[in-house]
Amino acid sequence: MLVKIETYFDGKSWCARGIGDDIFTQANTLDELYQNIQEAVSLHYGETGEPVTILTLSEVKLAGAKAPTG
Repeated sequence: MLVKIETYFDGKSWCARGIGDDIFTQANTLDELYQNIQEAVSLHYGETGEPVTILTLSEVKLAGAKAPTG
């Protein structure tokens, strides 16, 4: 089973929300956030009997990056 999670920084905390799933968690650090994501996914799905893969998509801003033109 593949679970897609979007991660982002809201200005105060690191947040994670499920894409297509009703999952949300937050933490003060990225390490804590990834632990919380694993716990939230486990609680949401329980024992599925199949391996769970967590794909995290992160919102990233690159300094000096410019949008492509044309």
